[in-house]
Formats: sequence, structure tokens, C-alpha cells
Amino acid sequence: MLIDMTAKNHWLLPDGVADVLFTHAQKQESLRDALLFVLTAHGYRLVAPPLIEYTDTLYRHADDKLKRQTFKLIDQLNGRTMGLRADITPQIIRIDAQLGVGISRYCYIGQVVKTLPTGLFGLRTPMQLGAEIFGIDALDDKVVAELSLVELLADLFDEIGMKRTQFHVDVGHVAIFQRLCALHGISKDDVDTLMSLYDKKALPELNAFCQNLAGGMDFLVLAKHTLDMTKAPSADNLLNKLSPIAKTDGAIIDACQEIATLVRHVKNVGMTVSIDVTELSGYHYHTGLVFNVYLNPTDTVQTQALVRGGRFRAIDDRQATGFSMDINRLLDFVELEADTVIWVAFDDLQNASQAQKDDLITQIKTLQDEGCVVIKPLSATDKPTQIDGVLHLDDGVWSVRLVGDE
Repeated sequence: MLIDMTAKNHWLLPDGVADVLFTHAQKQESLRDALLFVLTAHGYRLVAPPLIEYTDTLYRHADDKLKRQTFKLIDQLNGRTMGLRADITPQIIRIDAQLGVGISRYCYIGQVVKTLPTGLFGLRTPMQLGAEIFGIDALDDKVVAELSLVELLADLFDEIGMKRTQFHVDVGHVAIFQRLCALHGISKDDVDTLMSLYDKKALPELNAFCQNLAGGMDFLVLAKHTLDMTKAPSADNLLNKLSPIAKTDGAIIDACQEIATLVRHVKNVGMTVSIDVTELSGYHYHTGLVFNVYLNPTDTVQTQALVRGGRFRAIDDRQATGFSMDINRLLDFVELEADTVIWVAFDDLQNASQAQKDDLITQIKTLQDEGCVVIKPLSATDKPTQIDGVLHLDDGVWSVRLVGDE
């Protein structure tokens, strides 16, 4: 038999785009239900923004990176430019601007579409789940919101049967880098160079660049700073390594104390933790604490964060914090309960009276309510390869015979 390869090529999906099929599709829906149950039980109100919006609103709080990740198209009704969302948080900002009062909690889940994959093997159509808290500017202790998000993440992982030790949290704070740049009068070009070197983890190049940079040793300290995991986290761990002007700056002191508080809390809930104050991927968006959560199994190395979160400024200086995750990344780490598959005997179905067929409907419904998969065949060959039992007519009554007892 010849296969038309030309026709087959028409079935190819774009790079970074994939079907979610069968067991994985069921896992995705199970994860969706389980995670949303936890979020709504904690008081996060579920919202479902549209997949596409005008770029005027979609871009209002978007940085250049998010703009590049957004597919654009023209509204045929009015000629305005629309965007296919690459992130849901900007839509939550719009919703809160219209409806938010005081401290407001939102949760969401939906597919986003990116022009480019995140990472070497990343999907361009991840299923994004997230939680956001708005109005935290009214709190005396603003870090309490991030503490609650860490507890929420731990509860989410508990709900899907994953151990908290499987997750590693990397904590940072963009305000430290921002204040150092302001204190030392760093130009925009030098800021961009520093951020690029931090992102590449290029320590030799960073060391050379910092030699002729105002306050350069402070920026080098940020890249080399690590938390001694054998000791209790302390703001002094970082502050003592900074220059006199930096270690006495109130904003930097507050930021270091917030990092230490969050690190202690992450350890207390049972996840491993590290500090990276050069994590600036959301520098033009985030305003304070940031945290990334990585899957930490022993048999593989995770280079892309499962969860990305942090503090940001919404509309009218309303402060917010939150996180988002791609639940497709969890599919290989959760298991479904095995289905019990029952097949209705085709010959018995064909020979059944109308009364017996009516009774069969009741029997099928009862089995399905008990969690069984019941397949009513369309032909004698319409039979799955794996079944656990057969629904037969025995003396005019439908009953299940287990495979092996046939």
C-alpha cells in the first residue's frame, strides 16, 4: 500500500504546537478540576477572559518581551489591531481595574499562544493556571501576600499528590538591582548590559565589565551571592557584602528583609529554596519580590521554571502579586486511577427484546455512576483491545462477567 506523503505533510503541526491526547488529555482535565478546587476554596474567584483582545488593552502593562510573544491580527469589523493573548495576567489587571475593591483575589486557567517557545523544547500553547492578589498596598506587611501564595502553592501540590520536596523555589527581589542602579547613576545602556550578563550567567564577562563601572563591585556581589543553606536566612547575608552606600539604603534593607522572611517560610512549608537577586526576567514589570518554582525530581534537570510569580503594579498604582504555571508540565508527574472498562456483548444486544434493551440503559447508567467505562458496541468488531468485563444477558437479566471468568 502506497502512502501519500504529500497528504501526510498537511497534518504537521507548527513547531512548539502539539495535541494533548487520550490519557494526557484526561490528566489535564483532572489537574484543572483539582487545582481550581483548591484555588476557589481559598477564596480566589474564577475568571475566564477571552482568548483575544485589542492590543490597546492587552499591551497596557506589557513589556517588550510580552509584546514580541503576542500574535497580532486585524479585527475585520473595524480594522483595529487585536492580540492573541500570550499571558493572562494583563487581562486580570483590566478586570481588576473595572471591578476590584480592596483586597481582591482572582484565579484563572486557559490556553495562551506565544510567537516563540519558552526554552528549547517549550510549547507555544501552554495551559496557564494562575492566582493573583490585588490591593496589597493597603497591607502594613506586604510580604504577607507572598507568604500566602507559597502556602497556596504547597496546597496545590498536595492536592495532586506530589511531594513538596519535589519543588525548589528561587527567590529574588528586583528592587535591589533597581536601587543600586539609582544609587550609582547607571545609564540605561549599562543597565541593559548588566541584565544581559546576569541572564547568561556570564561571570567572567560580568567581572570584567564591573571593573570600570560605578559601584561595579555591588553588581558583582549580586551575581555571586548565595544563601548558606546550613544557617537561618538573614538579611545580613547579603547586606554585609555590599558597599557602605548600598548597605545603609532603606529600600535595599527592606528588600533583603523581605527575601529572608520569604525564604524562611518556603523552608517551613517543606520546599527547598535558594536566592537569586539577579533574576530580572520581569524587571520592567515586577516591582518587588519575585519567585520561580522548579520541578526538582532526582532523575532530570529542569531549566525552565514551572511557576513564575512576583509583585507588580497594576492600574492607578494598585499593588498586586501572583503566580502562573503551565499545568502541561505536570502531566508526566501525576497518575490517573485505572478505568474499569465494560463491553456490552454485541450478540446479546442484537437478540435482546425491547424491554431488555430498556433495562440495559438502566444497567449502563448504574455502572457509569459507579465510575466504570461502559461501551455499547456498534458492531461485533467494535470492541476495545483491553476490557475488564463483559455485560451479558444471563437468563434474561444483564450481568457483568469479569474477563477470565468468561
